[in-house]
Amino acid sequence: MDRVDRPNGESAPWSDTPRPSLAATAACGIAFMAKASAPGRAKTRLVPPLTFDEAAALNTVFLKDVADNLLLAAERADIAGYAAFGPPGSEDFFQSTLPNGIGLIDAWLPNFGDCLLHTIGQLFARGHAAAVVLNSDSPTLSTSLLVETAEALALPGDRAVLGPSSDGGYYLLGLKTVHRRLFEDIAWSTERVAAQTLERAREIGVEVHTLPVWYDVDDVGSLRRLRAELFGAGAKTIIQQGGACRPHHAGHTAALLQSLAHDVTFAHRVDEPARRRQLRA
Repeated sequence: MDRVDRPNGESAPWSDTPRPSLAATAACGIAFMAKASAPGRAKTRLVPPLTFDEAAALNTVFLKDVADNLLLAAERADIAGYAAFGPPGSEDFFQSTLPNGIGLIDAWLPNFGDCLLHTIGQLFARGHAAAVVLNSDSPTLSTSLLVETAEALALPGDRAVLGPSSDGGYYLLGLKTVHRRLFEDIAWSTERVAAQTLERAREIGVEVHTLPVWYDVDDVGSLRRLRAELFGAGAKTIIQQGGACRPHHAGHTAALLQSLAHDVTFAHRVDEPARRRQLRA
């Protein structure tokens, strides 16, 4: 998941931003962590090779595809989808960008762990029996994993669901109870996040249902992987941990990358680092 920064550590009043057509009575609330698409502030780890405008556009299509994925999952499981958004004052961007079936939660705090914990608390406050935080960096995340999360959290007894990322973080964390300890003493934005979260769960005796590993798109290597998945191996089934997870069809992302491909410099910019490594090898 992306780290959320607030300048100077200043705080802001919290407000609930309801939207129409939200299934507020759904058993499982899932909120993806969303940053407004301002050039120079969104997906900056992809600059270069992308320009700031391209990175912001990529952020927007990721948000749309993750939202669509949640709505698709809601057709198969008792799920309500939300965007836990920032910065404050960006409600209009999300209102105009996301479908009506996605609710909004104002979630902008100095520490990323606090953003996650606040979002979990807001989901429970809205009446959901289970609360899940999700990244917005995995537009092709298999819908089946969202459904599996809701089903696992619907089982009797306290438990958590963790979706580990290939970079050592996690793309999803679901809870049936607010366990503050799961967000404490975590080295956010490092390769130790998932392992430390599992350690905290063991400390407090919470059973963890672990999902297959997925990947975040937050650097040029993962951007190339995404492009290959969408236009090469994207239609094939990904086999992970003995199970089959078909990638979500990220139509908005595919359309943007297809459009960028018409820029003769785009492929060169994205592929040049890999070419250089091959030459050095």
